[in-house]
Amino acid sequence: MPKDTITKVQEYKDSLISKAEILITKGFPEKIVELNELLATSMFNERNFNEVHQDLNIPVLAPILVNNHDGDGSAHDDHPVSKRARKDDVSGTAVLGIPAGTVPCNKPLCEMIKVVKPIIRKLVEDSNLLKMWISFMIPKIEDGNNFGVSIQEDTLAEIQTVESEAAAFFDQISRYFLSRAKVVSKVAKYPHIDDYRRAVVELDEKEYLSLWLVVCEVRNRYSSLHDIVIKNLEKLKKPRSSNIESLY
Repeated sequence: MPKDTITKVQEYKDSLISKAEILITKGFPEKIVELNELLATSMFNERNFNEVHQDLNIPVLAPILVNNHDGDGSAHDDHPVSKRARKDDVSGTAVLGIPAGTVPCNKPLCEMIKVVKPIIRKLVEDSNLLKMWISFMIPKIEDGNNFGVSIQEDTLAEIQTVESEAAAFFDQISRYFLSRAKVVSKVAKYPHIDDYRRAVVELDEKEYLSLWLVVCEVRNRYSSLHDIVIKNLEKLKKPRSSNIESLY
């Protein structure tokens, strides 16, 4: 392998280790304070469900009179009306277009999502950086004196869990829009059924609470990662020292 390539790889490792140590000592505390301040703002602190209620812009159509008799017979026909085959699926209104225009997304929730998504992305990036830092600190496999290595492995597993949870938060947001679209399409097809309209309201309120909870969980994950790394920093950097200490 060319020396230039080896040098570049080593420079990458050294740069990553430097960034990770700055992140642990400075970045994590700053992020915890930043998230606490965000949770204290009116967007997340008040949690008033009325603020996320929004009109669907789907009018209720006028009732349509339906003739209950088949053929050209009149209502005074002496013959009994033949029974129609029972159908489990009730047909709704054919949706060719919304009379008042498009059905908008929930604007207050979209504003919150614009704030929350970069926070989630940053947690994924920071977790990945921290994971690689610990991976580079793990020494070669040897017999005995592996207690410090086990601390590294336990911490690495915790970071991987945080990374997976943060990625799942993204999926939660996309599933909200998909679920809301399905319920709104039901409102468009059955505009006279209030339960579907209420289902949209309940879904918006649930997402409002979920977004607040996501920010709380991200703050908690930063706090727990910072705590476990700072407490075991010596063992993480030098896992094979002579001192035997517990994880906490």
